[in-house]
Amino acid sequence: MKNYILPLAGAVVTISAFLAVQSCADAGAKSDYASFVNPLVGSGANGHTFPGAVVPNGMIQPSPDTRIDGWDACSGYHYTDSLINGISHNHLSGTGCADFGDVLIMPTVGAKVLDNQIDTLQNLPYASAFSHASEIAEPGYYAVKLDRYDILAEVTSTERVALHRFTFPATDSAGMIVDMDYSIQRQKNFDMNLEAISDTEVVGSKRTSHWAGNQRIFFYAKFSRPFTFVSLSDTITSARDGSPIARCKGLLDFGKMTAGEQLLVKVGLSAVDIDGARGNAEAEMAEFDFDATRAAAREKWNSYLSKIDVPFTENREDLSKFYTALYQTAISPYLFTDADGRYLGMDGEIKQGDVENPVYTVFSIWDTFRALHPLLTIIDPALNDAYLNSLLIKAREGGVLPMWELAGNYTGCMIGYHAASLFADAVAKGQNSFDPAEALAASVRAAEYHPEGIHAGPAFVEQLMPQAKYYKNTIGYIPSDKDKESVAKALEYAYDDWCISRLAEAVGDTATAAKYAEMGKAYRKYFDPETRFMRGVMSDGSWRVPFSPSASDHRNDDYCEGTAWQWTWFVPHDVPGLIDLLGGKERFTAKLDSLFSASSEISGDLVSMDISGLLGQYAHGNEPSHHVIHLYNYAGQPWKTQALVDSIYNEFYHVAPDGLCGNEDCGQMSAWLVMNAMGFYQVAPGLPVYSIGRPMFSFLTVNLPGGKQFDVKVNNFSKKNKYIRSATLNGRPLDTPFFTHDDIVSGGTLLLDMTDTPTDWGV
Repeated sequence: MKNYILPLAGAVVTISAFLAVQSCADAGAKSDYASFVNPLVGSGANGHTFPGAVVPNGMIQPSPDTRIDGWDACSGYHYTDSLINGISHNHLSGTGCADFGDVLIMPTVGAKVLDNQIDTLQNLPYASAFSHASEIAEPGYYAVKLDRYDILAEVTSTERVALHRFTFPATDSAGMIVDMDYSIQRQKNFDMNLEAISDTEVVGSKRTSHWAGNQRIFFYAKFSRPFTFVSLSDTITSARDGSPIARCKGLLDFGKMTAGEQLLVKVGLSAVDIDGARGNAEAEMAEFDFDATRAAAREKWNSYLSKIDVPFTENREDLSKFYTALYQTAISPYLFTDADGRYLGMDGEIKQGDVENPVYTVFSIWDTFRALHPLLTIIDPALNDAYLNSLLIKAREGGVLPMWELAGNYTGCMIGYHAASLFADAVAKGQNSFDPAEALAASVRAAEYHPEGIHAGPAFVEQLMPQAKYYKNTIGYIPSDKDKESVAKALEYAYDDWCISRLAEAVGDTATAAKYAEMGKAYRKYFDPETRFMRGVMSDGSWRVPFSPSASDHRNDDYCEGTAWQWTWFVPHDVPGLIDLLGGKERFTAKLDSLFSASSEISGDLVSMDISGLLGQYAHGNEPSHHVIHLYNYAGQPWKTQALVDSIYNEFYHVAPDGLCGNEDCGQMSAWLVMNAMGFYQVAPGLPVYSIGRPMFSFLTVNLPGGKQFDVKVNNFSKKNKYIRSATLNGRPLDTPFFTHDDIVSGGTLLLDMTDTPTDWGV
């Protein structure tokens, strides 16, 4: 732990001293996994993460906001910035779309500068300069020096409550701005309210429309010192188009403070009402005990991170890569149920739920079905099952399973109906407390074209029920001249339909199982044997022309955030069938080799920004590629999987703000690293089989529920020894590069013997 000494108007504040309840020795202790986590990873480039103070799956995410507009403002923070607008209380981690940034607060000294607030700037009139040299980001804690005001700002949190601590210089005019009209990417604000209900309490609410079409937020804030309060409610004119912009701000004055004097503020959020926000604050934080709250937050993180135990004697950078990635897998989905059990339903109604079985929100399923949820089936199946129960609740309330759910809203974002994958995988692994028959019915509902009865606006319903589903279910394929992203949709629908067949088998519905198993083969329709790519098929049965496998027209062509090079390989549920389509193993591996050796140039007038992290035409920065390197294991060349895992781990993951090669995407990018660093990956969720790659540590232990352990041990481990010479599972020789989920959850040891040259092991 570094000691950061910051001068504050003649006083000296040693930030490490605020770890009073955690001894210095603990920083290097075996239990302090959090000491390896760097929340700033991904906050630069296009990772879109935020560095704020959260606990695992917490409802509240207090974090600094440094910019308002643009793609790299999706989390509100970008490492290249030098001004902070304030600290707002809800954020998205690693998404490619923006929302939130609600209830922003900024402590001040002197006059509160509010004019000129125009909507062509990244920063507000009262923004403060800051330096990364004075910034600390740790699991459950964030601190920064606000240079403009000479104030040290610190924040920590519980699940539903943020606790701020501001250390002031000597001043006669200590103050604070509570900004309700602020939001990331200037969302439409409705029904804004803000008032002081005592000389130490402020409450407020607003409704916004942005990515979530109807987001509600309520807050309650209690201060450790009394204040005087002035409400500002007016309208300014947009510098962009002359439209009116409503403002709603609270101006608080605390009067005189001596150097080093502190102000504490606790903030509770709710999507239900102000009583819910206040109840959350009172239930989780009776006192203004910052150090104890911070220590408890770190303990929660250590509990989560300890699910995978890597010896602290391993390479420190690798430990930091690994535990930072594991940290990112617990940011979302997050709690949506208040401390009293109430939550906002998908139908817009307030529901009385169960505190012990809470509802969650922020489901980026298009991303996370691939690795995040499979990871959780290993390290925390109960939490994964809670997520799946939440999805079924949302389907009952809203009329259909979400694709990308946000704050009790259907967003209609992305493609597929991958909740089917989550259900099929959990049932295949015997980890479901939900009714598989209900999951099957809900998945079939999502797979069919029925736009009726969905609680969402027409634009969202159109995205949830695209014409592609109609064509898929009536004529058996999706004509490229009838719907955009037809090939990507068709390939993902085929996979999801296969998942539905797996669910149907589990509940004994043989007719549905047979129907959807056949629909799972629909990917064959799009394979062009001449070009040997998956291509768009027109209404008359002809191939779409012109065709270039490296062309991209973002969200307008036949692919989704990718090209034919990347999407041709999305048949995770039937790799043998894909190998046959491509002409057998030899021709398949030659084609796969060409993916990694092709030019990385992408053509087109609107190339998708999501196509990033390129190795040839393989794009690790976006999710459709994430299973591809493991396909060599199916084709008899496992040494290539091993070498590529090593290359991607070292080239595309770094312990730095720009250390991710694409959006974090709510834990998926990091879950890929966690799984592969352990030495394996699940290519087809729904089929409980893992493909072996190249582990990144000489030893680790997965601490399983029920006290069991699964160990991965490596003989002859070194950076250059990336190839497997032999393998055993519980002493039994492994002849193929695969093992099952049962092999993990039963406990035992995977032992790999490594070498520096390719071998024929697993062939």
